[in-house]
Amino acid sequence: MDTSPVPVGPPAAGTFADDPVPPGTAIRRHGLGTRLWHWVNAVAVIVLLGSGLGISNAHPRLYWGRYGANFDPAWLELPRFPAWITIPASYNLAISRRWHLFFALVLGFGLLGYMIWGIANRHFRRDLTLRRRELSPAHLWADVRAHWNFRFHDPARPRDYNVFQKLSYIGILFVLLPLAILTGIALSPGMNAGWPWVLDLLGGRQSARSIHFVAATAIGLFTIVHLVLVILAGAGNEMRSMVTGWWRVPE
Repeated sequence: MDTSPVPVGPPAAGTFADDPVPPGTAIRRHGLGTRLWHWVNAVAVIVLLGSGLGISNAHPRLYWGRYGANFDPAWLELPRFPAWITIPASYNLAISRRWHLFFALVLGFGLLGYMIWGIANRHFRRDLTLRRRELSPAHLWADVRAHWNFRFHDPARPRDYNVFQKLSYIGILFVLLPLAILTGIALSPGMNAGWPWVLDLLGGRQSARSIHFVAATAIGLFTIVHLVLVILAGAGNEMRSMVTGWWRVPE
């Protein structure tokens, strides 16, 4: 008896999208644009976080307002981050800045390209649109229970993102990444010389630096949770889908 997975694409006309999909079925889940952006973004975020911690070691204190220096009261004093998590491993502010600025460009233009692609092929409208019923307390609680029991996909609609995936992707794509990019632009002397209103909008250089650190921390936490859920959902299956685009419906 042949038990190999049957590859399928989108539902054919006249079929019911809510019919259960047999376990083991291979589904085309991620397009080429999503896969390319995912891996470029993964490298950029890892380098940006590592180099950002290296920059933080130069002055591990955060302030609000326009000014902040050694003897000013800080709202947060950061630890000195160990060498194994910073880029480069040895303390070198100049090299950390070079890595950070280069991969900030990679992140920014990569996100811009992905946004254009997602709008042009209706990826955002098709996959990330939140429906009213998904935000009902009963639906949210059902998704919490499903995640608690390690059921991350609806067997009737395995291609669809669940509501927590939609909320987290909307938050990272349309809030955290743009906020990190905007505050990074504000911290660049060359950019704020031409766009001084960006610093004014954010409340000053030190406020921009604090917001930048908070956004980066949230992106780092999202990355950790994302990796944990990938492992729990089946790392091999999830990795294959993000490399080849094909994902197998689990039991």
